[in-house]
Amino acid sequence: MATRVRRTPEEARRQILEAAAKLLAAGGPAAVRVRAVAAEVGVSDAAVNHHFGTREQLLSALLRFGGATLKSELHAALEGWSEGAADPAELVRVLAALYAGGYAELALALRQLGWRDTGSGLLDEVVDRLHAQALANCAARDRTAPTREAVQLAVAAVHQAVATEPLFGDEFRRSVGLDADARDRVLDWWVETLRAVVAG
Repeated sequence: MATRVRRTPEEARRQILEAAAKLLAAGGPAAVRVRAVAAEVGVSDAAVNHHFGTREQLLSALLRFGGATLKSELHAALEGWSEGAADPAELVRVLAALYAGGYAELALALRQLGWRDTGSGLLDEVVDRLHAQALANCAARDRTAPTREAVQLAVAAVHQAVATEPLFGDEFRRSVGLDADARDRVLDWWVETLRAVVAG
């Protein structure tokens, strides 16, 4: 007979969310079912429901979990920036990895169910760091620095483009005659666009 594993409520929630994230990456939101998550963790369906309530509540918690993961990875990237110049390529890489892992589809599915994001400022620190770099670079080269709002607009545009890439990227590229192989070149273009904004 298998021995029962005791978990704290926080540990159980984390393991359930990690299992749900794994299923999301493998099969999109449709793969994140209470029974599948329970099987992945080795708990009963009732245990998953105990911690999250309905499947929709589990999906909503999973989206917040993805946001927390993104924030953690961005923080790590920002720490790397403190050792040198801010590199927009790292920002684009972190965002692209998250949304390619199923979070773009999840956000769309939840939005269709009526969910609305009420948070703000997830990328504020990124904007601040890029703007500070722009001010320093432009002062050293006697150029006009972009306003903070210009940096905000550029970061928002990149975030929007990278978030919708898994959903509509192929269609948008085909609409202008590009093939699927152009995906990485599009991401590179966004990196260069951010660098150009920061350069003034």
